[in-house]
Amino acid sequence: MFSLHTIKPAIMVAMLSVAGSFSAFAEPMKFLNFDQQGQLIRPTGYREWIFIGAPLTPNDMNNGKAAFPEFHNVYIDPVSWTYWKRTGEFKDETVIVKELVSVSGKQAVSGNGYFQGEYIGLEAMVKSRQQFPKAPGNWGFFRFTIENSDELHARAAAQAEHNCSTCHQHNAAKDQVFTQYYPVLRAAEARGQAGSGR
Repeated sequence: MFSLHTIKPAIMVAMLSVAGSFSAFAEPMKFLNFDQQGQLIRPTGYREWIFIGAPLTPNDMNNGKAAFPEFHNVYIDPVSWTYWKRTGEFKDETVIVKELVSVSGKQAVSGNGYFQGEYIGLEAMVKSRQQFPKAPGNWGFFRFTIENSDELHARAAAQAEHNCSTCHQHNAAKDQVFTQYYPVLRAAEARGQAGSGR
């Protein structure tokens, strides 16, 4: 056993430095950032978040006119994921990112299907009482895509309600999120750590 009174000053400084480092890691990470004009700053590092699914509505199953004929790789920020597992609700400042990926082909060594090609865009929906106090569910929808370009906008203004929110309001199963298409979310809903498994 030892007492703080018997620890040499140099060792004490080192211990406090380590404690400070752990304290810094304990601070909640911020995934949602707006500029002074209320535009959403494009999220980064989202491929390290929780992947919840990759819906696809291909043209050849929709008379050649699918509204969204690309894969949507969808991620939720890890803090909101933890909250979802505990409560079954999407917390304020939830960020859900949708990465758009082209369909590259329909054949692979494993057989016929739909296979991902190139990244073609990025969208996001965020829940913010501060930014969207009057919006249904406090959700805002954003598009960073630059058509026919590999580049993305660094920031984006919220989309008009009829562009995204109206469809989400009428068709999403839970708080404007299409949980009916994401078994990862359904399996974890309000199940605590049990939601990390099947």
